[in-house]
Amino acid sequence: MSALIFSMNKFLTILFFLIPLISLSQTDVLILQKNGRNIKTFEAGMNIGFHTVYDQWLGGTITALRNDSIFLNNIPFHVHEIDALRQDNTKWNYLNDGTLLIVAGVGVLVLNVVNGLYTNESAGSWVKTSGWITAGAFIIGGILLRRARYSDYKLGKKYTLHYLNMRVNTPVENNPSVKPTEPAK
Repeated sequence: MSALIFSMNKFLTILFFLIPLISLSQTDVLILQKNGRNIKTFEAGMNIGFHTVYDQWLGGTITALRNDSIFLNNIPFHVHEIDALRQDNTKWNYLNDGTLLIVAGVGVLVLNVVNGLYTNESAGSWVKTSGWITAGAFIIGGILLRRARYSDYKLGKKYTLHYLNMRVNTPVENNPSVKPTEPAK
C-alpha cells in the first residue's frame, strides 16, 4: 500500500513540474495609453473595436496577437493600421441607453395630442408648457445617454497604442533593436 502511495506521489510531482513546460504562460499584449498612463490592456480573447487608416470601423474578438499584428476574428491587422479605438460601455442596454427616454418623450407628446383631440380642445392648446418641458427633457436626456455609449480614442499625441511582445525568441544581447541600458551614475 505504501509503495502505491509513494509511486502516486512521484507521478503527481513529475506532472506538477511538467505542466508549465507544455502550457503557454504568456501572450503578447496591446496597451492603450493616455499621456504615458495605461488606460486599457487588450489580450487574446477580448473584444475590441477600432478604426483603420482605410476609414473602416471594425469590431470583434482578438483571436491572436503575433509579430506586431492583431488577429481580429482570424483576420490580421498591423498595429500601425489602427487609427482609433472604440470602447463600448457594455453595461448599457436599451432600457438605460437613452432609447427608452426618447420613446417616453415622444409618448408624452402623443399622449397630450390624443388628450387634446379627446376633449375637443383647439389645436394650439393640445400640448401644454409642462408637456413640452417634460418631453424635451426626456428626449434631450435620451440623446445625451446615447452619445455617452461609446468612448472613442483617436491615436496621436494624446493617446498611443503600444504592442508589448512577451515572447522574445532572441536574447537581449543578440537583438539589435533593443538598446542596452547603462547603469545609473
